[in-house]
Amino acid sequence: MRKMGLGIVALASTAALLAGCSGGGSTAKPAESETAIDATGVTLTIWTDANRKPAIEAAAKTFEEETGAKIKLVQKNFDDIRNDFINQVPTGSGPDITIGAHDWLGALVSAGVVSTIDLGDKAGSFEKVALEAMTYDGQLYALPYSLETVALIQNTDLVGEDAPKTWDDMIAKGKASGAQRPFVIQTAGQTGDAYTMYPFQTSFGAPVFVQDDAGSYTNQVGMGGDSGVAFAKWLGDNGKKGTGIISTTINYDTNNELFAAGKAAYTVAGPWAIEALTAKGVKVKVNPVPSAGGETASPFVGVQGFYISSQSKNQLVAQEFLTNYLATYDAQKALYEADPRIPAWTDLANDVASDPNTAGFLAQTKVAVPMPSIPEMGSVWDLWNAAQVQIINGADPTSTWNKMVADLEKAIS
Repeated sequence: MRKMGLGIVALASTAALLAGCSGGGSTAKPAESETAIDATGVTLTIWTDANRKPAIEAAAKTFEEETGAKIKLVQKNFDDIRNDFINQVPTGSGPDITIGAHDWLGALVSAGVVSTIDLGDKAGSFEKVALEAMTYDGQLYALPYSLETVALIQNTDLVGEDAPKTWDDMIAKGKASGAQRPFVIQTAGQTGDAYTMYPFQTSFGAPVFVQDDAGSYTNQVGMGGDSGVAFAKWLGDNGKKGTGIISTTINYDTNNELFAAGKAAYTVAGPWAIEALTAKGVKVKVNPVPSAGGETASPFVGVQGFYISSQSKNQLVAQEFLTNYLATYDAQKALYEADPRIPAWTDLANDVASDPNTAGFLAQTKVAVPMPSIPEMGSVWDLWNAAQVQIINGADPTSTWNKMVADLEKAIS
């Protein structure tokens, strides 16, 4: 394969940036007739966790053979990566590339530790929501590779496979099934779990933050006003003083045990819970969460991908590795096989959707929204979760919700 020096690569990279990130994608590594950079003497350090390391190694081997570069993989605990990256990049001791989650993005951009990337014509190969999640203030900052979200999971022996059209429809079918509980949803006990409850909230038109025309989140709280109060009243109506369907006695494990024992007809959970939910032989179907408020129920979607350090001395080489060696069908498939998550690469996502559960979660991502990655999101969870728990336990929905929104607006102002 013919190689070109880094000076030529810089010109090519500039042209690609001007071209933008639209168009169809490629599913193969660079062909023999194409040019590749000459990165002899360059070492890229990549942080990864144990699960994804073998898959990255495969792409790294091809990259080393074709460019002359060396790749050093550093295995880390995933939960430690964000803080270590923020702390070490400014000192020059961090990696060139790291794996990470999209909801780190606001903190990473604020700390000035990540660079924008350009996918060129590869952008068309990824799910739109994955690219939106990795975009901040209109700039793409990471190569996405996986998606995850919650969806409705139903016991097909009790209620069949058809998706309920609305919350009321679901509850009626659940009651008619004879199950002990028509529906169960975990609230992390007394802690609250606004994440899992979010699709019902969005069905009332009450997003946590307002999105601008480009899809980026602003710091304007979106769950106040009549829409937010309507959701809060619905939550109270189904809490301790209402139907009792939603209860703070249900934590993650209790939720899974009730469903697995056939005592609940429906639940809302993510793909990570499927094994526990089916541990006792329950047959399931994954469907979209039904609307409670009349609008589309849009859960959060989480995205994982790869970031380039703003202090990397090998940015062009790092960009080459991501866009031409990890942004391929084969590399994305290896990542999926190493740690099965819904692929962000559309062709691969469609292929693995032959599994009906995966297909169900993939369908839900089509109407999901990225979890906000703005720094203000860090101020949300404690207030939001606490208000939901109070309302479920019988507090006045309107005053409790409005106080939460006011406290949040004050906290982020």
